[in-house]
Amino acid sequence: MAQQLPCVSAARPLLAAPAGLGLWRRAARGRRANVARGERRGGAGLRAAGATARPVASLAVEPEADEDEEEAEEEVERYAFGGACRVLAGMPAPLGATALDGGVNFAVYSSGATAASLCLFTPDDLKAETVTEEVPLDPVRNRTGNVWHVFIQGEKVHAMLYGYRFDGVFAPERGQYYDASNIVVDPYAKAVVSRGEYGVPAPDDDCWPQMAGMIPLPHSTFDWQGDLPLQLHQKDLVIYEMHLRGFTKHDSSNTKHPGTYIGAVSKLDYLKELGVNCIELMPCHEFNELEYFSSSSKMNFWGYSTTNFFSPMSRYSSGGIRNSGLDAINEFKVFVREAHKRGIEVIMDVVFNHTAEGNEKGPILSFRGIDNSTYYMLAPKGEFYNYSGCGNTFNCNHPVVREFIVDCLRYWVTEMHVDGFRFDLASIMTRACSLWDPVNVYGGPMDGDMITTGTPLVTPPLVDMISNDPILGGVKLIAEAWDAGGLYQVGHFPHWNIWSEWNGKYRDTVRQFIKGTDGFAGAFAECLCGSPQLYQAGGRKPWHSVNFVCAHDGFTLADLVTYNNKYNLSNGENNRDGENHNLSWNCGEEGEFASLSVRRLRKRQMRNFFVCLMVSQGVPMFYMGDEYGHTKGGNNNTYCHDHYVNYFRWDKKEEQSSDLYRFCRLMTKFRKECESLGLEDFPTSEQLHWHGHQPGKPDWSEGSRFVAFSMKDETKGEIYVAFNTSHLPVVVGLPERPGFRWEPVVDTGKAAPYDFLTEDLPDRALTIKQFSHFLNSNLYPMLSYSSIILVLHPDI
Repeated sequence: MAQQLPCVSAARPLLAAPAGLGLWRRAARGRRANVARGERRGGAGLRAAGATARPVASLAVEPEADEDEEEAEEEVERYAFGGACRVLAGMPAPLGATALDGGVNFAVYSSGATAASLCLFTPDDLKAETVTEEVPLDPVRNRTGNVWHVFIQGEKVHAMLYGYRFDGVFAPERGQYYDASNIVVDPYAKAVVSRGEYGVPAPDDDCWPQMAGMIPLPHSTFDWQGDLPLQLHQKDLVIYEMHLRGFTKHDSSNTKHPGTYIGAVSKLDYLKELGVNCIELMPCHEFNELEYFSSSSKMNFWGYSTTNFFSPMSRYSSGGIRNSGLDAINEFKVFVREAHKRGIEVIMDVVFNHTAEGNEKGPILSFRGIDNSTYYMLAPKGEFYNYSGCGNTFNCNHPVVREFIVDCLRYWVTEMHVDGFRFDLASIMTRACSLWDPVNVYGGPMDGDMITTGTPLVTPPLVDMISNDPILGGVKLIAEAWDAGGLYQVGHFPHWNIWSEWNGKYRDTVRQFIKGTDGFAGAFAECLCGSPQLYQAGGRKPWHSVNFVCAHDGFTLADLVTYNNKYNLSNGENNRDGENHNLSWNCGEEGEFASLSVRRLRKRQMRNFFVCLMVSQGVPMFYMGDEYGHTKGGNNNTYCHDHYVNYFRWDKKEEQSSDLYRFCRLMTKFRKECESLGLEDFPTSEQLHWHGHQPGKPDWSEGSRFVAFSMKDETKGEIYVAFNTSHLPVVVGLPERPGFRWEPVVDTGKAAPYDFLTEDLPDRALTIKQFSHFLNSNLYPMLSYSSIILVLHPDI
């Protein structure tokens, strides 16, 4: 993820502090009441904020007595909603709101709060920022350890939304942000309700209106229609990185619900046709797209700024916040179910490295107001560590936080049926937490331990928990093995032989070699083999390398061959944002408007990159729109634009359907047909042979710009692949195979449709015949900056 500005938005308007705050803060005296009895000492409850709010009712409230008389009083039953619901002590586990027989149990962790209350809203009252009912939590009866809990018995509670109010020390210099004027969202809320329409502020241009969590129903009514995990082997995946809203938001998508989960469902057949069998969804957890709106017109389009990790993004739903967010949950489930029907797995991009609360200038939304020093990495004077580049750093290896993360992953696997996760800036998950010490993490002392906050750990507890969790067994785990603090772990991420990695070294090497940079022939060959220099010694396989040339941040494939420089002025940061080291080449002229010869070269280069991606061992991944040559005009950090630059252009795809899209679709099909291009293990010298301009004579010298190999294949017999990244054409010698002949399949030096010769191409035989004088002599001519694939056939 490219670096974004720290959140400096003003906090949302705060609800008024409750009446009777003194009584609410007073520690309760007396014994803990039995949960079933639901009794407590009489006394005035905390009034909810707002003129129409109703306090929790207590039976037989007596005038305040002296302390001795008060101690002798029996606990009395409490009720809410005018007696419609009974208030009981509740249970400390599981965390979150849990629907049980007869009511809902609420449990939330907060170690430093001195007082807490459960705030309940009707949807209309939430819009008016008025609490419907507020239930004070007794620090004796409603607290176990550091967990506050309460059980609301009655059916009426299911129609409500909820949040919490916490009181305690407000001392940022000590890392404490308890403020009773804020109502915060439960980190375990399964849906978050606030604004209903994407990109539209609340009344008075409020970009941070009050948020609340959905209270779950006792039983799910969603019909999975027998859906089960596909459990595709990772070596067989072709991953498509996709932005959910951007995929169908453009008018040319012609979908009924553009920019939504349901809209994306209508285009799943396109992905199946393309040869994709795994979607890597950019963030779909709840986030605020108007995060920057108060200070600029920019949008948080990408979504790498989470407000709640359990909740699907409600404004990606065609129903918005209808049914208190349940529609968003169900529509996400429909998307997963329908993808699975088409043999496509769904991987979520998750951002457990920071949240939308930003630095000390950011709003108090959830984690900060509940237990700031637990959830964030803090320096001794309360400053936020910023390994994410976004203002704060999630305290991943704290025992409470890592349990939260594992609970969240389990939920998305068991309840939402996702197939895996890509962890954004995953190296943060390997850093020691605030106040790190061996007792805190491992339960006992360790000799000579002097690890400080943020230190990379060899066996990070969170990664250990995820890797060995019984429920997450078999789930695909992909690390973006670096962070914004300079930690780079590609090839060295703690993996337990389970974790895969976004292979950034593959991207950089392939870009260098394909554009003709000297000194990369050997490194390029390693990329073709699945990067054994990174993964083999540690016991991993080639499919632990997720190979990519382009992703959401950085240049698109078309821009990679069109621009030498980035053009990010529209981001409003004077072109300072985004990566400067792009390893791109404009093929001789800067920008889209170029001569015919340059445009032809660019087409060859895009195909060369795609051929490399599909013939490399490992897992290929490409970014949405690269299959038709989508351009962002040279902007390599488009995180803030909700318009055509980030939208899949279905009209452009149709215009070029006989060109690049056709080539990409046929290349993914060819990869799946070749057993040798998705090996279980690294290729051996018996399977793979290297060649130079002459067979069996590879050139690994500094100036070499030619790499070729032949590979035995169970389905194709044998394939020959060559890359000529020199500015000069070359005639290559092919390996002699008596009784067989080589036939061309791919030649990026030819114009479409002859760049990929399919069996049904009308002129296929004639095209091959035109090269017969070369092929009969085991030769093949290659243009500069081109790649070829030939297949061995019996010489009949």
